[in-house]
Amino acid sequence: MKRYFGLYGALALLLQVLVGCGQAAESTKSEPASAKSEAPAQYDKLVVAFGDSLYAGYRLAPNEGLAPQLQAALQADGINARVHNAGVSGDTTAAGKTRLSFVLDNLERKPDLVVLGLGGNDMLRGIKPEETRANLVAMMNELRKRDIPVVLTGMLAAPNLGADYGNAFNTIFPALAKQYDAPLYPFFLEGVVADKALMLPDNIHPNAKGVARVVEGLSPLVEGALKEQGQTVLEK
Repeated sequence: MKRYFGLYGALALLLQVLVGCGQAAESTKSEPASAKSEAPAQYDKLVVAFGDSLYAGYRLAPNEGLAPQLQAALQADGINARVHNAGVSGDTTAAGKTRLSFVLDNLERKPDLVVLGLGGNDMLRGIKPEETRANLVAMMNELRKRDIPVVLTGMLAAPNLGADYGNAFNTIFPALAKQYDAPLYPFFLEGVVADKALMLPDNIHPNAKGVARVVEGLSPLVEGALKEQGQTVLEK
């Protein structure tokens, strides 16, 4: 994890600003749109992008966020998928745990895959890593109970939170990926956070080009998970 400290240095210096921004984002967050209210679309795969502002497309145009760009990447590679945006700005893992069942129950059908990325706001608020892990475990268990595969996207702790906190937080996502045999994109902002050309002026969220960089790394994992699921169904 030491190799990321340089990338995350700006976040360490601006931690108090980030916490304030996270609180402001939560005050303006809205419930994710129910898929039942949307016009039915012709697609083969349904993917749910379930996360916080990094997923929600914070301050981006409707076609620039993670869900639309991931959907476009999948379709460009011949996978007829719809990616449902279930990102809510300001969400902690506790908030995500509370709304997960609601989101899943209000989709037009069972999703083929959930891409899960929460924990950044927990870290910014200094929530105990064991609480973050427990909430993520609850969500993973819920998805396992529903037989829905998961791709995890990880987050890293800002170095100025201390080595003890960092060690406890940074091991959460690799451990969960191993425990649940889930593909892991280790750091959501890999190759993005250190490049100002890929970040919004707040230095917290990626701009459209930054999201595209994320999708370049993430989409192969999503495609692999969808293809693996199809192979498993054929084997049954």
